[in-house]
Amino acid sequence: MFLAGLLALLAYGYHNLNYNWQWYRVWPYLVTVTDEGFRAGVLLKGALVTLKISGLSLVLTLVIGFSTAFMRLTSSPVLNALVVGYVETIRNTPLLIQLFVMYFVISPVIDLSAFASAVIALSLFEGAYASEIIRSGIAAVDQGQWEASFSLGMTPLGTFAEVILPQALRQMLPMLAGQGVSLIKDSALVSTISIFDLTMQGQSIVAETFLTFEIWFTVAFCYLAMTATLSACIARWEARVRMRG
Repeated sequence: MFLAGLLALLAYGYHNLNYNWQWYRVWPYLVTVTDEGFRAGVLLKGALVTLKISGLSLVLTLVIGFSTAFMRLTSSPVLNALVVGYVETIRNTPLLIQLFVMYFVISPVIDLSAFASAVIALSLFEGAYASEIIRSGIAAVDQGQWEASFSLGMTPLGTFAEVILPQALRQMLPMLAGQGVSLIKDSALVSTISIFDLTMQGQSIVAETFLTFEIWFTVAFCYLAMTATLSACIARWEARVRMRG
């Protein structure tokens, strides 16, 4: 009922705007058919850039998240202080500011490209949240699981890989899935540093054609398709983990 009411409200509003819908002009920006076959349009090329940035950032996010979570779980006060400083600094400052600092301040010093700056900034930002998710998931496993495994002669590494991690994954996966979805959506900010991702391509097309509603609805659908696919894949993985548990 809510969705129906919302759609009715939007339809009424668009009717009052007297907007001339031109959906047929959108398709060439997604894909074109030539004598050589199908060719990706600028929106599809932008979506591929978004996927590339998001995929690399997701891998680095997990690496950073697991590394800092392990450091936080150690008894070293130095490592704990470093991780807490990193996590609190990242979580309490806007991603856009971190992106600007990485691109305009740090990248000229160490000669990073805009693409690398975007990946690193996104990874550090999402990694801070993933770190807390992973740490809480590991800490939620009962201490008795460690003691029981050690009593059976298992090594610490074997205990973690075969006993602790499978149980922790059941706690972590839903929240990590949400973080992965947030990463894809947050990647839209890389358009502010002149990376021609999906959002930047959409802005360029709207400025050139004035197909405001058609292009932004198409861009929104592309993001929805990417996030929904990721959520579905993680949901299947979560179901397998639960079945094995």
